[in-house]
Amino acid sequence: MRRTNYRSTGPLSALFAATLIAMPLAATSVSAQERPMRDPVIRVTGTGEASVAPDMAIINLTVARNAETAEKALADNNTAMNQVLAALKTAGIAEKDLQTSNFSIYPQYQQNEPKDGRIDPPKIIGYEVQNGVTVKIRDLKALGGIIDQSVKLGVNQGGQITFTNDDPSGARTEARKKAVAEAMEKARTLAEAAGVKVGKVVDISEGEDRFMPPSPMPRMAAMKAESDSFAVAAGENTYSISVTMTLAIDQN
Repeated sequence: MRRTNYRSTGPLSALFAATLIAMPLAATSVSAQERPMRDPVIRVTGTGEASVAPDMAIINLTVARNAETAEKALADNNTAMNQVLAALKTAGIAEKDLQTSNFSIYPQYQQNEPKDGRIDPPKIIGYEVQNGVTVKIRDLKALGGIIDQSVKLGVNQGGQITFTNDDPSGARTEARKKAVAEAMEKARTLAEAAGVKVGKVVDISEGEDRFMPPSPMPRMAAMKAESDSFAVAAGENTYSISVTMTLAIDQN
């Protein structure tokens, strides 16, 4: 078979080759123009805290009763819990501040000692009924008396106390302001060390929002002046908020 080779050395071929060589260069030039220079910035994080005395306590109270039958244990539990709820309402606790937190019935077993190598299955010998209520107490001066009266009326479990604030927005606002002030101070320090000036704020976002109640031990310390029956110390609640800020570097 005859094979024919064609080769052109005319002006058209030269122009085509020049176009192929020029195309990558042109693409590289356009890509560089489309990639803008990033403005220099400073990014910092600040944390602010604000402490305030609590104005509300949340306590968990549980009534537990045991009997040979579930019906008897339930009846005894209901009687005791109704007395506790009535006393709480008499003490000024509103219906909206009372909420059942748990209710359970547990069978109680007895395991006999093995005889002649034989182990008998456990035997139910009774039942325990537990009924819990979560109480919001808005008058902290009444807290000790309420707990004392509840125990006398049949509360025999629970008692965990959490001190909080009904409206912590003021403390959180103060914490935010302190967080921003700290972030700005960090930005100025960094800029001064780098020999530049801080420009306008480009971006700001709020990060972690934490609530730090006082540790459990001080809560139960002495405050006999507030209650002769049960000593309670409320301490202070601390609200902590962090912010992240991005600031431009002034190039003027």
